[in-house]
Amino acid sequence: MWKVCASQLFSSPRCVHTLLLILFYIPLKMKLIHKDIDKDGRGKMVLLPDEGEDMWHTYNIMMEGDCLRATTIRKVQQESATGSSTSSRIRTTITIRVEAITFDTGACMLRVKGRNVEENQYIKMGAYHTVDLEPNRKFTLFKEQWDSVTIERVDNACDPAKHADLAAVVMQEGLAFVCLITSAMTVDRAKIDVNIPKKGKADDTQRKKAVAKFFDQVMAAIIRHLNFEVVKAVLIASPGFVKDQFFEYMMRNAVQTDIKLLLENKSKFVLVHSSSGFRHSLREVLEDPAVTAKLADTKAAGETKALQQFMTMLGTDPDRAYYGIKHVERANDSLAIETLLVSDSLFRSKDLDERQRYVRLVDSVKGNGGDVKIFSSLHVSGEQLDQMTGVAAILRFPMPEIEEEDHALDSDEE
Repeated sequence: MWKVCASQLFSSPRCVHTLLLILFYIPLKMKLIHKDIDKDGRGKMVLLPDEGEDMWHTYNIMMEGDCLRATTIRKVQQESATGSSTSSRIRTTITIRVEAITFDTGACMLRVKGRNVEENQYIKMGAYHTVDLEPNRKFTLFKEQWDSVTIERVDNACDPAKHADLAAVVMQEGLAFVCLITSAMTVDRAKIDVNIPKKGKADDTQRKKAVAKFFDQVMAAIIRHLNFEVVKAVLIASPGFVKDQFFEYMMRNAVQTDIKLLLENKSKFVLVHSSSGFRHSLREVLEDPAVTAKLADTKAAGETKALQQFMTMLGTDPDRAYYGIKHVERANDSLAIETLLVSDSLFRSKDLDERQRYVRLVDSVKGNGGDVKIFSSLHVSGEQLDQMTGVAAILRFPMPEIEEEDHALDSDEE
């Protein structure tokens, strides 16, 4: 299983922006060129990663035992009629059965090792080979079982509308851009340009009215263009104190006019410094490790809140809080699960039966109307969940019998 520490990730300048998407399980942009899966879930997908961030997504899709077809470079020895030998590098297409997968954080590349499983004039059947996957290189992935969790990952990755879960308002006095940010692009949703008199050039009343008009238009654009069911974090960036003044104005007005949309999502706003109010300053904002760290907690806020609720309930109402696959499955059999907490590391298990067990659990909880929160194993909340077996549940109603059954089994064994 691949593991990496935050210090290693931050040390790679090529992957600072990648961190923003890697750490919080943001679906990434990928092109699905072809899909052929039968009713039993067996089949293949032809995928084209678009950017470096997609390689983390590919790492989560690919499992040991899958078959990978891709182009590769192979060093070939050739012998002439006189007995002399020369070596050359040949580009060829190979299909390997995956045995090991390594994610290179420096190059944002996957290194996949396995044995050749198809006839090839340059590579013997059964010979080991390592394939490097990188952006803009098409590959075909064959699976005996494309489960619902993996298919949903691919669907989300290939639909730009589903992964614009980061928004930004970049502003300076009188000018603001409201944007949606995906892994591949920044989409302008609104531009607000209001003439604000300079200090000392007009009376204070006119200036205050102009500033209020500007703030009102920015607030209206946020309400109109941001879907807070999808957006997990909203950066408000500006030089100086414009961002602070706007945020204070927006929240005060939200309270006075009872705008629940803004009040309920207050925690999603992150105030940061930028050199200007123009859109191009977003690049420097997103490359700032301090901003990345702030977004980390904000984007994982839903999961963190659920884990905090679980931990609190474990102490105050333990009959409604259980962890461990056996306890959680018993609760699910009784249709008792309100919120399922599960680590993404469980879906990367080498054991196919174990992976399918968790997939069935996720499908069942969703089918019964429960909420499923998948935690990134790279976030502190995911690490904490991993320490508690990686799966936990908050129940709709108390089930003390789960604990009682365990005590009874322990007594019988004694």
